[in-house]
Amino acid sequence: MELKPLKVSELNQYIKRIIISDPILYNISVEGEISNFKHHHNGHMYFTIKDEKSKVKCIMFSEDNNILDFIPEDGMNVYITGYVSVYDREGSYQLYIKKMRKKGLGELYEAFQKLKLSLEKQGLFKEDNKKTIPYMPRKVGIVTSSTGAAVRDIITTIKRRMRTIDILIYQVMVQGDKAHIDICKGIKYFNSRNDIDVLIIGRGGGSIEELWAFNEESIAREIYDSKIPVISAVGHETDFTIADFVADIRASTPSVAAEIATPSVDSIKYKMDSLLNNLIMNYSKIVESKRKDIELLKKEIIINSPVYKTKESEIKLKVLYKDLVEKMSMKINLEKNDLREKSNKLNALSPLSVLNRGYNIAINEQSKTVKSINDIEQGEKLELIFQDGNVNVKIVSVESKVNNYE
Repeated sequence: MELKPLKVSELNQYIKRIIISDPILYNISVEGEISNFKHHHNGHMYFTIKDEKSKVKCIMFSEDNNILDFIPEDGMNVYITGYVSVYDREGSYQLYIKKMRKKGLGELYEAFQKLKLSLEKQGLFKEDNKKTIPYMPRKVGIVTSSTGAAVRDIITTIKRRMRTIDILIYQVMVQGDKAHIDICKGIKYFNSRNDIDVLIIGRGGGSIEELWAFNEESIAREIYDSKIPVISAVGHETDFTIADFVADIRASTPSVAAEIATPSVDSIKYKMDSLLNNLIMNYSKIVESKRKDIELLKKEIIINSPVYKTKESEIKLKVLYKDLVEKMSMKINLEKNDLREKSNKLNALSPLSVLNRGYNIAINEQSKTVKSINDIEQGEKLELIFQDGNVNVKIVSVESKVNNYE
């Protein structure tokens, strides 16, 4: 008799019932190292517990992990207690943890911290040694696996942002014991060329074991010695490797690395428009400033020109001439008035004014005025001056009369 086939969901549920019914798997304690730890925003914790040979997925719900006295992290050795069950949708079994206590750091994590401290002391992480990523590279070199999602993300992002940039890929293994040797060869190859402007080294996300190749000292030193600027793009945003600390810049994901390495056409257009607007504005300011300078120079030329100075001197001369004429007129009028006053005074004192009143003047033969009868002799000739003429007389006699009018 042929058995009725089960649906996939029925098979998973059947296996789940068997596992749950096992008394050992229902309450089990496991020792291991935490890897690929994620603390979801809903409060649940998702990670892998592993040893040197195997690993198993784990989940610890928020109602169980909120009593932990430590924060789990990659590389931490822990003791966990819980039960094994099947996740129906995926058909995979996992540990559902009820309790967890810390044992200590795992070997890989301890090796990571030891190498990181050593290289940091040697100065491989110093910011002063970091090279500048070129703004607009002509050719980008990529050291990664040619089959992973990381390389597709990088290529897609670069071509979307700047189609004219050339991309050269050096295919390498990104995990395994020999991966670091492969990656070092890729870095050396690109540094042997003189046409690579920037280098992207990386891969997609994974556990600390899967990313370990990028924690090797040989890769750290190869990146440090690279003459080409290096962008490290290993794993996801929460993943950190030694390569990230040595690289000239660390990208949280391969796609972000592509964005760092290449400017977008839109950003270039926006920048060019901004530069053009600034150029026009600054040029307009310069033109306006020069126009004002020219106007000022024109005024200075006019002011300092011989024609202007001649006209200016002519105007000043006319003003001075007018002032001179006015002052001369005033002076003449003053002198006329003064002369008139003096003439009046002179006329008042003049002997001629006496003649006008009926008197006359006697002049002897010596042309001297006769002031007294004592100056006259009998028989002497005199000239008598009247207001309207002169008379010559001869003295017949001289008589003196005193106080004639008393």
